[in-house]
Formats: sequence, structure tokens, C-alpha cells
Amino acid sequence: MRLHLLDLLIIAAYLLSTVFIGLWYRKKARENKDSYLLGGKSLPWYKLGLSDASDMFDISGTMWMVSLCFVYGMKSIWIPWLWPVFNQVFLMMYLSRWLRRSNASTGAEWLATRFGTRGPGVGASHQVVIAFALLSCLGFLAYGFVGLGKFIEIFVPWELVQDYVPFAVAPQYVPHVYGIVFTLFAMFYSIIGGMHSIVLGDIIKYAIMTVACLAIAVIAYLELQGKTLNVPAGWYDPFFGARLNLDWSNIISQVNQKIDEDGYSLFGVFFMMMAFKGVFASLAGPAPNYDMQKILSTRSPEEASKMSGFVSIILLPIRYSLIVGLTILGLLYYNQMNLVGPTGVLDFERILPETINKFLPVGLMGLVLTGLLGAFMGTFSGTVNAAQAYIVNDIYLKYIRPDATTKEVISLNYVVGVVVVAVGVLLGFIAKDVNSVLQWIVSALYGGYIAANVLKWHWWRFNATGFFWGMLTGIVSALIFTRFFEGVEFLYYFPVLFALSLTGSIVGTYLAPPTDETVLKTFYRNVRPWGFWGPINDLVVAEDPAFQPNRNFRLNMFNVVLGIIAQLCLTILPMYLLLSQHVPLLITVAILAVVVLILKKTWWNRLAEY
Repeated sequence: MRLHLLDLLIIAAYLLSTVFIGLWYRKKARENKDSYLLGGKSLPWYKLGLSDASDMFDISGTMWMVSLCFVYGMKSIWIPWLWPVFNQVFLMMYLSRWLRRSNASTGAEWLATRFGTRGPGVGASHQVVIAFALLSCLGFLAYGFVGLGKFIEIFVPWELVQDYVPFAVAPQYVPHVYGIVFTLFAMFYSIIGGMHSIVLGDIIKYAIMTVACLAIAVIAYLELQGKTLNVPAGWYDPFFGARLNLDWSNIISQVNQKIDEDGYSLFGVFFMMMAFKGVFASLAGPAPNYDMQKILSTRSPEEASKMSGFVSIILLPIRYSLIVGLTILGLLYYNQMNLVGPTGVLDFERILPETINKFLPVGLMGLVLTGLLGAFMGTFSGTVNAAQAYIVNDIYLKYIRPDATTKEVISLNYVVGVVVVAVGVLLGFIAKDVNSVLQWIVSALYGGYIAANVLKWHWWRFNATGFFWGMLTGIVSALIFTRFFEGVEFLYYFPVLFALSLTGSIVGTYLAPPTDETVLKTFYRNVRPWGFWGPINDLVVAEDPAFQPNRNFRLNMFNVVLGIIAQLCLTILPMYLLLSQHVPLLITVAILAVVVLILKKTWWNRLAEY
């Protein structure tokens, strides 16, 4: 262990500050349900955007992305499209505004604005989205929990603490024990202080992470001067053909095995399938997790769009400064690192903690560890808050005690928070590794989510029954598919999964009458979506001849394309900078400047429009 007293003091100071934040906002959070779950919808967009970006800056994801950058170089910028990362661009350009106009508190409550509160399938649609939200929240908790434990184990070997622990722990469960300790701190300040506490904690964490990321970037840049990275041909090139064509045979032969296991060799086909899935996933809107809760917490629809746009701007350059900085150090000093996990297999997710452990000076190591611990705690607390919202708001208040007092609601939030964390930790014990949880979330859950949630925005005839059967068909089909296919192989079968879910949605829709016209007209007037809303538009115009439908489909899609280009530029810019790729860097800056100027006119100046 290379942690020194100064490092430990920095970490301890941060952990104590989270406790203080929770206690400080305890009274504010207890004012009412909206204050606890949504910050009273009074927080400015830039604070919520910074908090949302901070929640996305998690340890598990960063470990995975460092391993991708090490293996795939510049081409690694495309692989996070699996999520897809560009869903933030769709939110920025129009979907966040549509969602915020509902004035709902959760995704399940939003359904009432689209399908009403009574009628065929309404109850079932409400229940299936709650089930989906809770499963995804618990999956993300397990995902973060597993990654945190693996991370801490590098810095604090179990041999140093086992004599002080009154029970024996099997080697495979050591990361889980570490995870529990830090989970308790995240649980405390998020449960006690609610959304106000979470946002302030995220802002502090982001400030720490920014300093840490820039410091690592400077160290890596200086270390690289006068040296050459030993990487295969094509590693510096972000563009690709039908095949990946990265051969590590004469450098680190085990890397070729990882590429084969990942299934990315046929990169052209992989990219097309990833883009196909990503576009539909983005059209579906945000999943019911912490991202949706931050959008619903904004003060207005316009601020919701600004918040979603701000996320990419403040997240990507800083995060990729850390990722490429650690990758450079990892490639320079690969032979000095122990990347073999407890099972004896080469584990590329260990690159991040091993690099930090071996090459950062005293003080900076403590700062980096504090930032990454805060990253875990921010993601964890935001996810817990989302799960609490669904259980308390959409189950307890809707079905059990609609007239519950504020005191009762807040107390129940405390209990629910503890239970959710406990279940998430239990799932973390069951999970094999970070990637297995990630694939389950991205493939099974989100694979089944897409079709029904695309239709809910864009087709007037789609009803609650169709939503229920589309979601159920999609999730069940996805779970069956993941039983036989894993990783990228699952991605290639996504069109079949999408077709099954779409079929369930359409068949289910025609099994029941359309949603009540009054509900549809109110939704259409309020949200003003584009799509297949002709019959409802005619009814609204008949009542209000001055009403103008949303004709901004082409403009929104034009802005989406520009936004994705800008997002890619923000991602690759720090990579070119630290790797001293001067000509590509200048081209990237020029492209980014042009895109920003265009979006100023086509997006920012028109936020108040449809």
C-alpha cells in the first residue's frame, strides 16, 4: 500500500464532509416530498447539469473506459455508443423539454399525463415501468458496488487489515467488504439530505475530480515527452474499416485475446449495429433513473435542455483527460504493473488503479482517490434517490396511503433508502464482475425498453395496454436472449429483439381502445411532440385555431447530428492534446468552433420555441 498519512487525511476529510452535507440539508429536505426528491424544482440548470455529469463519472465506467483506450486507442471513442452516450444530445435538442413539460415527479407519474389515470392497461403500464425502474436502479447499484470494491482492493490489500477484522473473508469477497464500508457513507448523506444534499455533494466531487484529472493529464504529458508509445499500427487513428486491424502480437499478445473476447474485430458491423440500437434508444428518451430525476428537477423546460447540453461539455473533456492520461502511463510502464487478478487471468480493468497506485505522488494520490470515491458515491446516491422516488411516490402514495403526511413520507424515504441499498449490495455479491452487470443492464433491460418508449412520444394511437405488452415482451425476450448470447453477440440480435418488442407494442395497442381524447389533447397541447399525431392535432386545432403544431423535426434532427459531432470532438480533443497530435488537434478545434456557432443559432436562440 502506497497511501500515506496526507492521502488518508484527504480521503477522511471528504467522507466527513459528506456526513456534514447530509446533516446540513436534513431540515431542508424534510419540508415536503418535492424538496426531498426533486430539490423543490428550484435548483439552477448548471448545478443540476454538473450534478448529472458528476453522477456519470463513476469508478466502474472509468475503469472500463481506461481499459478500452489502452487496447483500442483512438477507436475507443466509439465503443461507449453502446450505452449510447449520444442520448444526451437527443435530450439536449428536444426530449428534455418534452419530458419537463409534464411537470411529473417520476417516469411512472409521467405515464398518467400520457395515458390518463383510468382505463384498460393503465394500472399494468404503471406497474411495469416501476418494475423496470427498480430493476435498473438495483442493477446500477450492483454495478457501482462491484467496481468500487475492485478499485479499493488495489490500494488497501486485505492482508493489511484482516488481523483487525473479527471474521474471515474469502478472497473473492474482499472487494465486496470494501464496497460496503464506503456505501454506508453514500447512503447516509443521500438518504438524510435528499436531492439538495446530492447536488452539493456532486459539485464538491466534481471540483476535486477536475483538479485530479488535470494533474494526471499534466504528469502523463510530461512523462511522454521524448518517448514513443509502443502500440500497433492504427492505434492513433479514430477511423476504421470493416475490420479493426489492431495487432498486438509482438507487443502484448494477451491484448489480442481480449479483442477476440470482446467481439469487436468486425468493427464496421459492430459500429452499424451499435448506431442502429443507439438511435432508437435515444428516441425513447431517458430511462427512469437519476438522469430522468435531474431533468424533472429543473425549473423549466428550457433549463432542462440547457442542463442536458451542459452535461457533455463539462463531463467529456475532463473525464477523457483522466482516461488518456492513465492510458499513457499504463502503456509506458506496463511491465511494472500487476494486471493479473485473483483468478490468475489478465484483468485490464486493473490498469486504472494500478497506474494510480504506482505513479502518482503523495497528496495527488489522495486527491485522485477522493475524487473517484466521490464519483462512486455520487452515482450511488443519485440512483438511490431515483429508487426512493418510485417506491414512495408511485407505490406507497398511489396504492397504499395517498393521504400520508409529509413526516410519514420522509420517514418512509429513509427506510426505503436503506432497503434499496441493502438489496443493491446483495446483488453486488451475486455479480461476477463489472462487465457482467453492465451487459445485463445495457442488453437485457434497455434492450426491452426501447420500442414501447419510442412509440409513447411519437404515435397518438399507442395506449397503456400497448405500452405494457411492449415493455413486457421486450424485457422477457431480452432476458431469454441474454441466456444464450453475451456481449457484442447480443448486440447483433438486437434487431430481432426490437422487432419482438415492437410487435408486442402494436398488437397490445389494438387490443384496447385509444386513450381518452381529453388526455391525448391535453398531452399534445402541453408537450407539443412531433410525430404521428394528425387526428389529435385536428381536434386541438378545431378547439383552438391559433394552435401551431411542432414542425421542428428536421431542425431537431439537424441539431442532433451537429451535437453528436460536437460530442465526439469534446471526447477526442484531450486525447489529441496529451498525445501531441497537433494537426488533428487543430482540425478538431476548428470543427468544434464551427458546430458551436451553428448551434448557437439553431438551438440556443430557439429554446423557447417548439
